[in-house]
Amino acid sequence: MDTTWEAYTLPSLNPGGSRSSDVVLLNHWKVRNFEVQRGDIVSLVSPKNPDQKIIKRVIALEGDIIRTMGHKNQYVKVPRGHMWVEGDHHGHSFDSNSFGPVSLGLLHAHATHILWPPERWQKLESILPPERSPVQSSEEE
Repeated sequence: MDTTWEAYTLPSLNPGGSRSSDVVLLNHWKVRNFEVQRGDIVSLVSPKNPDQKIIKRVIALEGDIIRTMGHKNQYVKVPRGHMWVEGDHHGHSFDSNSFGPVSLGLLHAHATHILWPPERWQKLESILPPERSPVQSSEEE
């Protein structure tokens, strides 16, 4: 199966609402300078519960204008030092559409591989679904 296509059509983690959670490898070193790219899957401290870590996909970076999916504003410009994150389970994810842009200071690690269950072992690709590209990216200014 073409894994690039699969990444666009299926959630990367816990597909189909599986009963067991995927165990992922986290690279703390990669985010040490708060450098992330659109499409990266990252672990971060939940903005609503500092005792909880969440894993989300980076959709937009500072300066980007993003069309939201259920946020109180239809469009949001991501402020400096922030990112917009979303879960791959659209409509069933507690993400920036619920809590807004996230401070880069909440970054914990970059998720690189699924380790468990064994039949799901794979490298996690940093792919931004085309329908979630920023309306205007900071690189275009």
